[in-house]
Amino acid sequence: MSEGPMAGTAEQVDRLAAWEAREPGVYRALPYVGLVVGFVLATAAPAAGGITVLPHPVVAALAAGWIAWFMALHPRWISRRGLMGLYYAGLIGFAALLVLSSPWYGFFAWVGFLHAFLVLHGRWRFVGVAATGVLIGTAQGGGLPSSADHWVLWSVLVLFNVGVAGGVSWFGTVADRQNANRKRLVEELAEANRRLAETMRENEGLHAQLLTQAREAGVTDERQRMAREIHDTLAQGLTGIITQLEAAGQARDRRADWQRHVDTAVALARESLTEARRSVRAVRPEALETARLPDALAELARRWSTINEVRADVNVTGDAHPLHPEVEVTLLRTAQEALANVARHAGASRVGLTLSYMGDVVTLDVRDDGVGFSVTDPPATGRTDGGFGLTVMRQRVARVGGELAVESEPGGGTAVSASVPALAGGAG
Repeated sequence: MSEGPMAGTAEQVDRLAAWEAREPGVYRALPYVGLVVGFVLATAAPAAGGITVLPHPVVAALAAGWIAWFMALHPRWISRRGLMGLYYAGLIGFAALLVLSSPWYGFFAWVGFLHAFLVLHGRWRFVGVAATGVLIGTAQGGGLPSSADHWVLWSVLVLFNVGVAGGVSWFGTVADRQNANRKRLVEELAEANRRLAETMRENEGLHAQLLTQAREAGVTDERQRMAREIHDTLAQGLTGIITQLEAAGQARDRRADWQRHVDTAVALARESLTEARRSVRAVRPEALETARLPDALAELARRWSTINEVRADVNVTGDAHPLHPEVEVTLLRTAQEALANVARHAGASRVGLTLSYMGDVVTLDVRDDGVGFSVTDPPATGRTDGGFGLTVMRQRVARVGGELAVESEPGGGTAVSASVPALAGGAG
């Protein structure tokens, strides 16, 4: 936001406020100036034919005291309309006595125009201006008319002064209203700018908070991703390596079997290292880089069957087609985890994997004929993953908008079914 226009507006407001602060003081001082000028001229060049109720110096002194009592000694009275009406009536009365005694006091009567705007409100301002116009016209005509011609001159002067002063008063009233509206608009603009500044500061705080939350959410998501990848690569690879090394230890007397288990452990170690590096770089598993999902599942089942010496069959139904990379990774990792669970816990003699393409949904079913378990109270004995395997599978499947179902019972085998949307390859 540019500060130039706002700075100019602020300066105008400051100048207007400074003048408004000095204006009452000027208005209070002018009556004394008019009295002094009128007194000097009335004394130096007395006008003939004046009407004297009291000597004009006495009336001038009383007028000065009247003004001082209301304006100087009690400046707060200016906000009390009733007292100010009384003050203005007294001011016009003293001005009338002085003008009748000497037209030179028209210089003092002229203050009635100013004080009408200072102390009167609404239509009473025009009444005060009209009364002052009559006094000014009388002073300009040399006093009250004494002949027909003098009456005509007096009437013209009075009408002229009242008309001009009334017009000026009208435009002054309009200007006052415009100034009041302008001042109100400036104050509203300043208040709006203040609120805008506060809102911007609040937005900066909210922005910083959102950045912090986004950073924390990103860290949490990355931790969860790494936890799943570590579980699917390093943990499973290390489990397989340990199994093969234990088998090699038991077959140390059988050179061929011992070598086979050691070679398998070395191969698992290399594959696990490769997959771990790919996980850190958030790259798809190597199996999906070189083959389609059905072929990758077939190769996974073949290798798993060779290592664990358990038969594993893969069936594909429906029209197989490329899926979104994240969906294919999810199904492959689900199959890896399900087979790892079978190897660790099921004691099965046969495993079947079925990949079904059914329009908008793709389903992966992994079934075994092992010992099974109670789904509502899965056994903890012998579990090395603390149940994290099922949690990881559920998180992966849910992340792509799918569902994971587990069916099992003691002695009846286990079935794991993952259903995911059949997002086409390259879809967002």
